[in-house]
Amino acid sequence: MNAQSDQPHHSTAASIAQDLRGVMSKLKRRLRDQADEGELTTTQISVLVRLEKDGPMTTSSLARAEGMRPQSMGAVIAALEALKLVKGFADPNDGRQTILSITDACRKRIEEGRAARQDWLSRTIEARLSSEEQDQLLSAIQLLQRLADD
Repeated sequence: MNAQSDQPHHSTAASIAQDLRGVMSKLKRRLRDQADEGELTTTQISVLVRLEKDGPMTTSSLARAEGMRPQSMGAVIAALEALKLVKGFADPNDGRQTILSITDACRKRIEEGRAARQDWLSRTIEARLSSEEQDQLLSAIQLLQRLADD
């Protein structure tokens, strides 16, 4: 294939990518609106989700995982501790370090938020999409999964 015949395909892929990013951003905002995340910033939410999924860790480990400076992460953690969403305890192997984890109240809040988003999305799919469209969406999800997989 020559370079000219490749051009429309690249243009189409670029257009699809732009449309997909826009739709995904809008869907993400709609989902975020369904859960009461209150006064939490995007960074704070990201830290809480990481602690929930990856388990307890130090501030410096969190900072590395989130691509932040430890000092910046310290400010995020202080705010989350003030909201009683994160707690710290001494590292049993190195008492100079603090291991951070989410609180039970935070875990409950995360679970309730996920349930609210799941409920909204399920109801919206059922209400707005025909059975055939739901099948198409399932196929699209499989394609999106292929894009997202490493």
